[in-house]
Amino acid sequence: MELFDVQPTKTAAQKQAILDNVRLPEDWKQALAEELTSDNMDSLRAFLKEAYQLDNSIYPPAPLMFNALNLTPLSQVKVVILGQDPYHGPGQAMGLSFSVPKAIPKPPSLNNVLKEMASDIGITPSKHGDLTYWAQQGVLLLNSSLTVREGEPNSHQNKGWEQFTDVVIDVINEQTEHTVFILWGSKAQKKGKYINTDKHLILTAVHPSPLAANRGGFFGSKPFSKTNDYLVQYGQTPIDWQLPQ
Repeated sequence: MELFDVQPTKTAAQKQAILDNVRLPEDWKQALAEELTSDNMDSLRAFLKEAYQLDNSIYPPAPLMFNALNLTPLSQVKVVILGQDPYHGPGQAMGLSFSVPKAIPKPPSLNNVLKEMASDIGITPSKHGDLTYWAQQGVLLLNSSLTVREGEPNSHQNKGWEQFTDVVIDVINEQTEHTVFILWGSKAQKKGKYINTDKHLILTAVHPSPLAANRGGFFGSKPFSKTNDYLVQYGQTPIDWQLPQ
């Protein structure tokens, strides 16, 4: 049997059975129901099932795959920070773009993000790089692809994740108001090309990776103050960017 065999059209009961097994906040499940029960997701699930079974170096661990959506329900989304794919080193990926667990050293890109934050709003960077506190306040830390193989960046591209996360962005674009989309790097900016700028704010800069950031255009872009100014302008509570020590 081919991994990507086309499946017959699902019945309503079959779709509901799939949704019953999805562990996501209810508002995300409802908004993403069509995509979650699509042939694309069938193929992606088959690929991931085999990948996790054959290789214990797929990141993040399966229970953290949808961590971004679980920590930030649709109804709470104020800001989207879009990354590319999870960190591919042992213990780094935790299902949140740019974030690493407290015990893991901060990668260079995250160090640059926190350096810009310090310059922008005068906050001393925390000793750790766990951005869960941001996610809990409505910052959706979304990667374009939600899994990766150890040591192989972009290894899970073109397996179905891009379509899924495109739908996530479309849902936010359609169902929320005055959301800030922070798009660092050309890939993130291409992914956000259909965002409605009449009702949302898009902030762009080069990627915070050292190679790109040191060429200019990331440092001094002030995304943190611009985000909070916009949220306050539209009656929303600003983000407390100071990570707990």
